Amino acid sequence: MSTVNDEQLQTDVLDELLFESSLDAGQIRVSVNGGIVTLAGSIMNYPEKWAAKTAVKRVRGVQGVDEKLTVHFRSGPQHSGA
Repeated sequence: MSTVNDEQLQTDVLDELLFESSLDAGQIRVSVNGGIVTLAGSIMNYPEKWAAKTAVKRVRGVQGVDEKLTVHFRSGPQHSGA
């Protein structure tokens, strides 16, 4: 069984995140150390957070995921209590 080096794994993870249509990967930073992938940056909601972590786990060679993503909700219309 061959192992994937960290640089190649980072490229593969970035490709997988960009391929994942349910999230905007533009604000996600990826680093890899010993097969452990660290995701950092900001995303718009919790489903995107889940999709990013799930996408990373699909990549061959990933030994674990250290997810440090921050959710920044979009500002919507303000509603006053009635």
